[in-house]
Amino acid sequence: MSAASNKDPLVRFCGVQKTFDGENLVVKDLNLSIGQGEFVTLLGPSGSGKTTCLMMLAGFETPTSGDIYLAEERLNTQPPHKRNLGMVFQNYALFPHMTVEENLRFPLSARKVPKAEADQRVKRILDKIQLGEFAKRRPAQLSGGQQQRVALARALVFEPRLVLMDEPLGALDKQLREQMQLEIKHLHEQLGLTVVFVTHDQSEALTMSDRVAVFNDGVIQQIDTPQNLYEKPANAFVAQFIGENNTFDGRIESLEGDYCQVSFGQGLSTGARVVNVREKGAPTSLSIRPERVQLNGASKGLANQVTGRIEEFIYLGDHLRVRCSVAGNDQFVARVPVTDFASDLQVGAEVQLGWRNDDVRALDNHVKREV
Repeated sequence: MSAASNKDPLVRFCGVQKTFDGENLVVKDLNLSIGQGEFVTLLGPSGSGKTTCLMMLAGFETPTSGDIYLAEERLNTQPPHKRNLGMVFQNYALFPHMTVEENLRFPLSARKVPKAEADQRVKRILDKIQLGEFAKRRPAQLSGGQQQRVALARALVFEPRLVLMDEPLGALDKQLREQMQLEIKHLHEQLGLTVVFVTHDQSEALTMSDRVAVFNDGVIQQIDTPQNLYEKPANAFVAQFIGENNTFDGRIESLEGDYCQVSFGQGLSTGARVVNVREKGAPTSLSIRPERVQLNGASKGLANQVTGRIEEFIYLGDHLRVRCSVAGNDQFVARVPVTDFASDLQVGAEVQLGWRNDDVRALDNHVKREV
């Protein structure tokens, strides 16, 4: 399942493959279009091929086969400095001996932008990132978040057609990282930027992106909107990689339209939505999100009911993670709002769990998540 961009393509990967040793393909037959003004994130575990794709687009790596286009220009042999791309890295890569202002002026000087115009652009971008009062400071005199803003501004000041970001927020603490996610997203919207962003952090990808391409083993498993990736995963890998997920291995008992009945665990059965299994008797991996699981009274009347035993409570402010043992799986989690939680429940108690057919996905046979 995928969602195509409805915007004119600015970037195209056409049948791109990449190997470093001549034997193992790190990227396999990649076909991907990124629309003008779109924010697309390449997401996946280490070694999945996402960063290699970004490096090929930047010009630091060359495709083994296939073509990469920026608008109508074939980039394969174009050196990085001639691609007119903005780049933001995790380590900021600021010049330590230059002030903020000088760092921002550098890409403009390299492109021979007249001084008066360069002054205007630097002032404008400093106002955008709210660092005008820090213009004369050097990077060492700034906080990590301020340095990241300068690195971002330097990538934008020469008004590139495309901005590439490689794990740019990885060095920041959680609160600052979340703040910067929103700042980058707002700049993207205000300036109409086209952004290709690489991360292994799924919440970051879901927060910021128009579309997310989920990579595994050199192949895009699914490219779609954040909502569709979470609600309609195309396979078991995507379901496990995006968000928290309860899984059971099962077998298709019957099929009817978009739904099926699946046997799992110790003689249990559940209804589910069919995703990519179409054959009676076929093995399947069931996917149930923790927030879709109802406990005790809230589970009454739901199509699917099982009994579990409570193993652990984890308090997380607005909700509790209730870890249960269900059908031999002691990692089954229900996410319950604090306001709905029955305070008399204890570890070791039996609990009734329920869910709707629409809350379960019958996916391809179990795929183990890479770490």
